[in-house]
Amino acid sequence: MDQAHKDHKVREGSVKVPGGNIWYRIVGAGKKGVPLLTVHGGPGAPHQYLKPLQALANQRPVIFYDQLGCGRSDRPEDRNLWTVERFTEELDILRHTLNLEEVHLLGQSWGSMLAVEYMLRKQPTGVRSLILSGPYLSSPLWAKDQRYWIDQLPKKIKQTILECEANKDFTHPDYQEAVMAFYRRHLCRMDPWPAELLESMEGMGVAVYQYMWGPSEFTLTGTLKEADLTPRLHLLHLPVLLTCGEFDEARPETVAYFQSLIPGARMHTFSGASHSHLLEQPQRVQRTLRSFLRSTDS
Repeated sequence: MDQAHKDHKVREGSVKVPGGNIWYRIVGAGKKGVPLLTVHGGPGAPHQYLKPLQALANQRPVIFYDQLGCGRSDRPEDRNLWTVERFTEELDILRHTLNLEEVHLLGQSWGSMLAVEYMLRKQPTGVRSLILSGPYLSSPLWAKDQRYWIDQLPKKIKQTILECEANKDFTHPDYQEAVMAFYRRHLCRMDPWPAELLESMEGMGVAVYQYMWGPSEFTLTGTLKEADLTPRLHLLHLPVLLTCGEFDEARPETVAYFQSLIPGARMHTFSGASHSHLLEQPQRVQRTLRSFLRSTDS
């Protein structure tokens, strides 16, 4: 993926934020188009799985960064740093340090919550549009969606998940195997999983993920378990595109509900895809994003 975009100017660096330094990478530095700033998911899942978005750098700078606690950024051990407020401040500092006066924001999964929180808390100027990919915007609705998908699993796998959750036995090999069965259906349907996703998992900020989220995508035990932005989504007044896969952890029915709450929001569902539709169907996703970005560039 990097090789395919070696003709684009790349700039890397670090930015001081509360708690340490975060790493960033700009692909297509110096391009004339309005920059696209990407916000990865997790919490704690670094940027590598978003690499297909580098294809957009032939028209505009595309910025990736690893949030504090994962990937190539510092990994402090202070749990007090793992708050929505601090991650929102981190995003704001990065944007101002890079002088991104005009910018498009793309948040994937947990990154969607961060991007929306940034818009609502900071009321920033110069954000041309918001792309929310496989959006996590409500823990209660996320949990409900995962229960729906678990109910569709083969009986034995479903039973293993329910038993291990009841016993809080999240390290049992049977639970880990059941988690992977779920992930192969709803996190990423590619076989084998692509290198970009594996790289993200290798760089995962496990401490951040388990503290804020829980032991798996569908077992919410962390500090985010009550988070819910739905009462405030009507306050977004900018162009918004929501994307999801047919089998996404963020179910299309739920994403359509989010769309109904955001004035003028658009939505695109990728058939046959899951939470990792950026990796599963890169050309289709890129075409959809290019069209949306062009329509909101000016």
